[in-house]
Amino acid sequence: MAAESTPLALPVLPLDDEVVLPGMVVPLDLSDSEVRAAVEAAQAAARDEPGKPKVLLVPRVDGTYAGTGVLGTVEQVGRLADGDPGALIRGRGRVRIGAGTTGPGAALWVEGTRIDESVPEPSPASGRGYPKPGHVTELVKEYKALATAWLRKRGAWQVVDRVQAIDDVSALADNSGYSPFLTTDQKVALLETTDPVARLKLATQQLRDHLAEQDVAETIAKDVQEGVDKQQREFLLRRQLEAVRKELRELNGEQDGEESDDYRARVEAAGLPEKVREAALKEVDKLERSSDQSPEGSWIRTWLDTVLEMPWNERTEDSYDIRGAQRVLDAEHAGLQDVKERITEYLAVRKRRSERGLGVVGGRRGGAVLALVGPPGVGKTSLGESVAHAMGRKFVRVALGGVRDEAEIRGHRRTYVGALPGRIVRAIKEAGSMNPVVLLDEIDKVGSDFRGDPAAALLEVLDPAQNHTFRDHYLEVELDLSDVVFLATANVLEAIPEALLDRMELVRLDGYTEDEKIVIARDHLLPRQLERAGLQADEVTIEEGALRKLAGEYTREAGVRTLERSIARLLRKVAAQHELGERELPFTVAEGDLRDLIGRPHHVPESAQEPAERRTAVPGVATGLAVTGAGGDVLYVEASLADPETGAAGLTLTGQLGDVMKESAQIALSFLRSHGAELELPVGDLKDRGVHIHFPAGAVPKDGPSAGITMTTALASLLSGRLVRTDVAMTGEVSLTGRVLPIGGVKQKLLAAHRAGVTTVIIPKRSEPDLDDVPAEVLEKLDVHPVTDVRQVLELALSPATNGAAPEVPAAA
Repeated sequence: MAAESTPLALPVLPLDDEVVLPGMVVPLDLSDSEVRAAVEAAQAAARDEPGKPKVLLVPRVDGTYAGTGVLGTVEQVGRLADGDPGALIRGRGRVRIGAGTTGPGAALWVEGTRIDESVPEPSPASGRGYPKPGHVTELVKEYKALATAWLRKRGAWQVVDRVQAIDDVSALADNSGYSPFLTTDQKVALLETTDPVARLKLATQQLRDHLAEQDVAETIAKDVQEGVDKQQREFLLRRQLEAVRKELRELNGEQDGEESDDYRARVEAAGLPEKVREAALKEVDKLERSSDQSPEGSWIRTWLDTVLEMPWNERTEDSYDIRGAQRVLDAEHAGLQDVKERITEYLAVRKRRSERGLGVVGGRRGGAVLALVGPPGVGKTSLGESVAHAMGRKFVRVALGGVRDEAEIRGHRRTYVGALPGRIVRAIKEAGSMNPVVLLDEIDKVGSDFRGDPAAALLEVLDPAQNHTFRDHYLEVELDLSDVVFLATANVLEAIPEALLDRMELVRLDGYTEDEKIVIARDHLLPRQLERAGLQADEVTIEEGALRKLAGEYTREAGVRTLERSIARLLRKVAAQHELGERELPFTVAEGDLRDLIGRPHHVPESAQEPAERRTAVPGVATGLAVTGAGGDVLYVEASLADPETGAAGLTLTGQLGDVMKESAQIALSFLRSHGAELELPVGDLKDRGVHIHFPAGAVPKDGPSAGITMTTALASLLSGRLVRTDVAMTGEVSLTGRVLPIGGVKQKLLAAHRAGVTTVIIPKRSEPDLDDVPAEVLEKLDVHPVTDVRQVLELALSPATNGAAPEVPAAA
């Protein structure tokens, strides 16, 4: 332990937040009253004593004096470098502060005891060497090494030599008081540590900790500097590259494209929805960080261009003139009352919602999803344009026929080369409005393969409860489709997936009556074809009789496409004859001129044919009604019995029949076998002779449950020898007990019967409510008989027997 010497009386020189250790020489400013008072008191006391004036340097931290001070001698009094009065004081040794005392001057005097700071010698009595000389030597070496390393980093080479020259442990420890990195508390701890070895350990630890912190700080600073240097270098190179490009553009005479390249400014000025804006700014940040050679840069630019081209805030105002919209629909399309009523209802509801401030409810707007199902040529596609015209909206058509890739609907992921948004997003962009009329054409022709199922991707698009948050794979931002009016067209209802059909409101377009076709031809088709043929309206006129014959005998279809082609052919022929000098204009086409101009009719009604030419002129032939992809159509059934000598018993079916029709034929044959006696039919021949039922047009596949009574009638006609009435057509399924079961497509079938010249139609009694959908002018010209039993069918369809003798059943040729 350090020994204590004789007490001293010294004036106190307080040091605020500063510590002076023994061996240090410090200049002090005498402009401070306490410093000046202490120095003057020391000088006054030194007049009576030999030697230099002595003061007690005491640290004062937050107004509290330390318990240990340093004896200091005033080496010199003069001027500091800045010209202020000052004193140079050297620390001599530690003093333990005692009680206060008196002395000359205005300074505070205290009694102090000098502390002996020599290193203690080893104690032989205890058997322990303290401190061990080797330990002190290692400690001195470590301190000097650390101090040298720190001083070399600061470039203080002269100080390094001075530190290396210090051999005293106490002086070496106190030399750390010059370290600027030590806090006041750390210096006070060094001051109050009287054991030199312990003090050197403390100084070594403090220096070691500082060097470790400095290494970490230098590493961080180095990393930061490297990053800053890289960014500065990249920034400089990019500016140089931009300057080179600008010079090249000027040499090539191109316009400066800086404004168009500033995507951040374009995004900020575009007024995008908040979430879309955030996503776009993130991509702009990526673009700014990517290099021009990176492929990601071009992907981001393409994506940003697509987003900025989308009409996020563009909406057209709906036309709420309901009567005006109805007039537009009537002027552009004849018939189709169901669709016109639905559009009128939609506009009326939209008007009332707008008047009551209900434009957006639950984040969704009042869009509509309609499915227009009908045969080709009835005007489904052109109806979409009329709907958009009537509503005052933009119109865009999306062709779905043959689409097999799901990405065509939802878009590609941006990671793929050549990625594009889906057809829905492209349609919105093409329309330039967020509420257009989008026509999804031929939705029943959508296929599916290993690339996905596009029809499944349409489930979200066409669901009014989901499409307000539609997310395209390419855009990856929410797109509100709830205000879009979707019109989907299809020819075959069965080809549309059930889940997709459930999301759409079904509107059937079953075809036109002959009167409607004439109106369409006169008001729409003829003016259009006159313009295409280069003729004026007053140069060629077609009489109504000629139009009726074109619709009835030259064409037989649900729509009007073939009728329009016939009119076009007719006008081309007249134009060509006029150019050749064979015909003068103006010219009126009468019914009798059609054969000379475009040839003979292709379809002659059964009722207009000679008896020998009619399809039902022999027993065993009946006329049925069916529904195909082209609408309703008549379907003939032919039956014959094989010669018993051939031995070919059983039932033979031809005409590419499906399983349902094959079963219907089996049921019809079984019914006649079990009820033949009741119907007075020679059913014994059915046991030994083969029955052959054929449906003409064998290249066309046929299936469905509606030909049961037709086959039963054909077999009954064959067995009885009674002809089937020419003017009768029928549809319905038959059971084993003879019940006539209901079927579908009554409207299409009756329109087909009307086109074919049939006047009497037999339908199931349970399908009678479907007659409400049939146009009144068609029902007026048809004699419709709803029946419940096949016996009623035979009574109506078969001609009366010519005599009372049993007929001879004809054999197959």
